[in-house]
Amino acid sequence: MRKTTVVSIEKPSLYVEDPLTEVLRNGARELLTRAVEAEVASFIEAHGGLRDSRGRQMIARNGYLPEREIQTGIGAVAVRAPRVRDRREISNDEKIRFTSKILPRYLRRTKSLEELIPWLYLKGVSTGDFSEALRALVGTEARGLSASTVVRLKESWQGDYEAWRRRDLSGKRYAYLWADGIHVNVRMDNNQCLLVLMGATEAGQKELLAVEDGYRESSQSWRELLLSLKARGLEKPPKLATGDGAMGFWKAMAEVYGETKSQRCWVHKTANVLNKLPKSIKAKAKAGLQEIWMAESRAKANEAFDRFVETYGAKYPKAVECLTKDREELLTFYDFPAEHWKHIRTTNPIESTFATVRLRTAKTRGCLSRKTALTMAFQLARCAENGWRRLSGYQRLAEIIRGVKFVDGVSETRKAA
Repeated sequence: MRKTTVVSIEKPSLYVEDPLTEVLRNGARELLTRAVEAEVASFIEAHGGLRDSRGRQMIARNGYLPEREIQTGIGAVAVRAPRVRDRREISNDEKIRFTSKILPRYLRRTKSLEELIPWLYLKGVSTGDFSEALRALVGTEARGLSASTVVRLKESWQGDYEAWRRRDLSGKRYAYLWADGIHVNVRMDNNQCLLVLMGATEAGQKELLAVEDGYRESSQSWRELLLSLKARGLEKPPKLATGDGAMGFWKAMAEVYGETKSQRCWVHKTANVLNKLPKSIKAKAKAGLQEIWMAESRAKANEAFDRFVETYGAKYPKAVECLTKDREELLTFYDFPAEHWKHIRTTNPIESTFATVRLRTAKTRGCLSRKTALTMAFQLARCAENGWRRLSGYQRLAEIIRGVKFVDGVSETRKAA
């Protein structure tokens, strides 16, 4: 009888340390040490005038604080923060204290890693798997990021969200507004969705303005949101609002900010029209729609509009009706600076940011609670907000605010000149 030899194969670990990562960590440690040493040297030099009767400096180095590890994108980096002593015989409350701006006293994670946590959560990583996930990403044991720690972070984010949604908006002015309803599969009524508003300031910076839950994008839900903004100080109406064809938002806008012009989102409209056409002609029809919104003037856009209606109206009346019912609102952007057209024709700034929220809620299949969905959506958007690009030609916003009229993207004053 033949003997069977059993070979034991050791299961590979999740992450194998590589020399390059260790070199990078050592380099980061050295650079961080140099930066903090330079910072404390500048601090002591700035207080060099404080001396005793024998000329000794009163603000001086006093060793180091205990070594600690900072979780970074390349793993844990061990650091020691310098300590400074005020030798003057005064009360402790009056003594000068050194606090590093580079290495704050209670810092345990870099900002990039802090932003990674909600991103991982929204990608479908459960709280219990964070340490393993981060170890695979940054190549080290993610100390201090246990499931209970992540739960505490989520509670902190919820507090941040509640404070943010009640913030004072007095003195704020938004030239443009983008609105969208984000439908997510969370543990709430199937008709619930996230109502999201983004605004462009007078300086051209895009800002997250509101994230609330609403009922089926109803006019009542949008009205409550807009009235809340107005009650908190946002009195001046935006010059333009961009959104899809959901009737609830536009009805609420007309009641709360009646002077604001309406622009329908071309991305939503294109998708809605193409959904009513057979697959064989969608590519050609899409090109026809592009001719409309890419036209250099309103007159040429109307010519392309009429051409599309004539081409598809007889055979596909529903698709053409879907397009023509918002004809005027689809071409409002021609009344604004040409530099801004690419920004105000669509709600893409919101869509791209909240795509991850949809992915997360699809993965959890309804296990995400209403409060968590709002908090995570807010946290994700605030992280993304740092990367939002300023409006091209933002200098023209001053003219928009003053009420200068634009025709085909050019101001009347420039045309007259």
